[in-house]
Amino acid sequence: MNIISAIIDWLKGQSILETFGVITGILCVYLAAKNNIWNWPIAIISVAIYMIIFLEARLYADTGLQVYFLITNIYGWYFWSRKSKTEIKVPVSRITKKEIILSCIAIIIFTALLGYILKQGTDASFPFIDSFCTACSLVAQIFLARKVMENWLIWIFVDAIYVGVYMVKGLHLTSGMYALYIYIAIIGYLDWRKDFRHQPEKRDLDSIDNQPILFK
Repeated sequence: MNIISAIIDWLKGQSILETFGVITGILCVYLAAKNNIWNWPIAIISVAIYMIIFLEARLYADTGLQVYFLITNIYGWYFWSRKSKTEIKVPVSRITKKEIILSCIAIIIFTALLGYILKQGTDASFPFIDSFCTACSLVAQIFLARKVMENWLIWIFVDAIYVGVYMVKGLHLTSGMYALYIYIAIIGYLDWRKDFRHQPEKRDLDSIDNQPILFK
């Protein structure tokens, strides 16, 4: 009973705004993993909430990231709606070697520039870690919107870092949410890979199909 009471007291002490953000955040990621288009409107609600939360926590790169998420969520909703009359859903695709190279270059440049700006011009917490996670998230989000299967592998990596960052910042519910995101991302990757393998046409040109796939 003492444990239950402690849990109840802890939950009472959590921010209502953060709690609602966690609920909508988990729901939208779960729906995305299940290849459900309704993840996008729920994601729009979630990022709007986290704009406020991260701004108050002085995680400015993450605050800006939510603005980007808002734009890509709208784009993703549009892109996922653009299926042909013969398709139930927009097909899943695979990442190309060119996309990997460009993504790595973009992440390095973005991390260095934003990290320097935040370190020199603001009171940001963990400027370079925050910037690196933001850069990875930018790439992962556009791949999610474009239905590129490997977006989930990027999310697994960056979410593991976010768990530690948010725990240190006292955002315990959010930290727990990102821990759950890791599990959902693994499920999402496996489910999308299964969908990809059962598609009549696959984007094989310039792909990395001959390279080892994680979680195989």
